[in-house]
Amino acid sequence: MVSSHASELVKRRWETKLKQIEERASLYERKPLSSVYKPRLSKLEEPASIWKLFHRQTQAFHFAKTCKEDVHVFALEYKVGDGKRIYLVTTYVQFWFYYKSRKTLLHCYEVIPENSVCKLYFDLEFSKPANPGADGQKMVALLIEHVCKALKELYHVECSSEDVFNLDSSSDKKFSRHLVFQLHDVAFKDNIHVGNFVRKILQPAFRLIASEGDDMIQETTHHECSHISEALIEPGPSLSTTTTEKEREETWTLNPEKLERLGATEEGSPDLSFLVVKNDTGEKHLFVDLGVYTRNRNFRLYKSSKIGKHIALEVAKDNRFSPKQSESICEENQYFLSSLVSNVRYSDTLRILTCDSPQNTQRQVEYFNHNGTSADTMEGFQCSPYPEIDHFVLSLVNKYGIQGGIRRWSYFFPEELLVYDISKYRWCENVGRAHKSNNIMILIDLKNEVWYQKCHDPVCKAENFKSNCFPLPPEVSLLYLFKDEEEFTTDETKNNETKNLHKPSSDTLSRGVSPSDNWDEDIDDAYFLEATEDAELADAAESFLSDSNGADEIPDELIVQVLQ
Repeated sequence: MVSSHASELVKRRWETKLKQIEERASLYERKPLSSVYKPRLSKLEEPASIWKLFHRQTQAFHFAKTCKEDVHVFALEYKVGDGKRIYLVTTYVQFWFYYKSRKTLLHCYEVIPENSVCKLYFDLEFSKPANPGADGQKMVALLIEHVCKALKELYHVECSSEDVFNLDSSSDKKFSRHLVFQLHDVAFKDNIHVGNFVRKILQPAFRLIASEGDDMIQETTHHECSHISEALIEPGPSLSTTTTEKEREETWTLNPEKLERLGATEEGSPDLSFLVVKNDTGEKHLFVDLGVYTRNRNFRLYKSSKIGKHIALEVAKDNRFSPKQSESICEENQYFLSSLVSNVRYSDTLRILTCDSPQNTQRQVEYFNHNGTSADTMEGFQCSPYPEIDHFVLSLVNKYGIQGGIRRWSYFFPEELLVYDISKYRWCENVGRAHKSNNIMILIDLKNEVWYQKCHDPVCKAENFKSNCFPLPPEVSLLYLFKDEEEFTTDETKNNETKNLHKPSSDTLSRGVSPSDNWDEDIDDAYFLEATEDAELADAAESFLSDSNGADEIPDELIVQVLQ
């Protein structure tokens, strides 16, 4: 009797199992699984993706410098109230693929790299209740007009409101705009130079605030005002007495006489009263935020909002800029790329604008005097972030009895390219002799650890001449320069700090959920990664069951793991 009952129970279980297998087989026949799964961004094959998170900005930049791919650093807010961020290293293509849906990565910032060539940009804001009569849209238009006039007067750069990407994230209580200038073949040396330029052209507004007798101006405003006054008294970096007029024009540094014509003196100053606003306590300050021109600045991305808030940066209603049409890149992606301040590519025709402060000029002279180099032969020189490479370049242009120097340097973060403009040394490999009047350039490719020569000569430019590539000496190679900091990009970082994530989490980053209240102290990444993987598995399972087109994108192992 007992044996018969057990036999019947086994039979029922077998029938139930068989039914489940048949249902699963039927499901697979209707939605077959691909035999081989390869992670990719779309139906088309893409290069190997990089998606790596770091807890510290320095670690992210060190890792980015070791990548041969065109990667960039982004900051992600993950917890309301504490201001802490995690840092993501990935490519623009990979980032946009996950960012465009706006389901995750809701609170993101571009990290503008230190010493990197960048666009001219502004952060504008004022309190609406404290400034009831202020017309924000008109103030933006007047500011753009003033900046365009300054660019033409100081640098001979033609632009208009059609060259300014105008982004809006205003609320009922605050007027907020971002402006990113899309200047054709023109960029600034870095965002420190951008800040110097902005402070100088806004000098009349500072003077207006001071003339009204307000003693309670914010401390930062006092600092900027005194800094500007000194900058206007002293000229920019000096040029050699033998420098030609053409070289002087190519330097593109601010000229005090031009500042006077722009209105940097008491008489004939432009009316910038529209830039003076009040905060909630009644203190007067500028409509322009001068605190966004710092090293490695985090600048909010197009379509992103601050964590805890729901108003994202969108195209302003009065925006007149429109990106160029492209068959391969959609309009939204074009807007995104245009909004990136550090998205500047190197070209032979690109003009780099500079605006030095006298303090920086003095430090440069002291630097070279301490290094045993004659200041007379180094006039106009500015040290790059890689002094070892600076001295290597000097060794290339100081030979055959010719004392060459470096007039300026520019760093392009996307290509990791250092471009040196050379003075007093014009030997060109293309013509096999020295040019009579046109200078040359030495380019250092940090990714491939090679250097090569180009020049400003019109004939060489027309031929798109580029010399042979020569390897950098071992003592100035990138790995050698960062030998003391390799710990950020080796196994310690991989095991103790982050893991390479192929996809951002669906819930953790969008909701700001943190696995630990102490992110920087004794954090256990296992919980964070486990939650990320669970969210990804759940998303994959949901997509598999609801979207028939998604079946061929999900591996068999993943489906089995989810169902288990």
